[in-house]
Amino acid sequence: MPELPEVETVRRVIESALGGKKIVEAEVMEDSIVLKGGPAEAVREAVLGRTLKEVGRKGKYFWLDFGESPVVLAHLGMAGWVREIGAHTIRLREHGKVSMDQPDGRPKFLKMLLTAEDGRQIAMTDGRRLARIWLKPTPAEDTAVAKLGPDCFNELPDSDWFARQILRRSAPIKAILLDQSVFCGVGNWIADEVLFHARIRPSRIGKELSGTEIEALRAALVNVLAKAVEVGADSEKFPSEWLFHARWGGAKGNLTIEGHELIREQIGGRTTAWAPGLQK
Repeated sequence: MPELPEVETVRRVIESALGGKKIVEAEVMEDSIVLKGGPAEAVREAVLGRTLKEVGRKGKYFWLDFGESPVVLAHLGMAGWVREIGAHTIRLREHGKVSMDQPDGRPKFLKMLLTAEDGRQIAMTDGRRLARIWLKPTPAEDTAVAKLGPDCFNELPDSDWFARQILRRSAPIKAILLDQSVFCGVGNWIADEVLFHARIRPSRIGKELSGTEIEALRAALVNVLAKAVEVGADSEKFPSEWLFHARWGGAKGNLTIEGHELIREQIGGRTTAWAPGLQK
């Protein structure tokens, strides 16, 4: 599932291709689920002939801001993606290895295709129909965005704030990290990766962590997000020692990491991979 690094990568791709340019063609496919019940024509009218001023993001949400109402908000869901036509793109695990295009070159599972005045094109696709596109006067007026806490990549508060959020809670630290009202943008694989680097057991209760452990946790969060964003969320470029390369596959996946047993269990309602020999 796309998490903060993937969505930030999407934001940068859109900004690079369309930022500051007029949208001269807009194809929006009718889809009552992806468009949240709204008509495709409304989204088309919101972008066609307008100049894209800003591509914003908070957590896993992103939006196209044309400097006037409405803005186009979007969420990638489990397997939605945005790419520039004709340019290199990473692939999510959920995409598999089949071609992303039809034989005629048209993107498969197309939901929205925008063309800028210089001919560059952005396509949003989703084969599972779990992505969402909708309109709001401003991002701040969207209920889901308004409920989000500080973005963990570009708005993460200082160490004192970070410690307070953890020490006030009696939930497992994995569940705390997944709370978007506190740690906006952190998803399942990011949470596991951060806890692995901080050497903290995912089931540890937040308020029971030491100051040193909380400092290690914050440092790991900053470092993991920075690296994942730096490489454009391309997992093939993640450091070889990252848990990411071993955490997938369930019973068919890796059984060890760094010579230690790797187990997978439900913590905080999510499948969690961790190494008891390393995380205490």
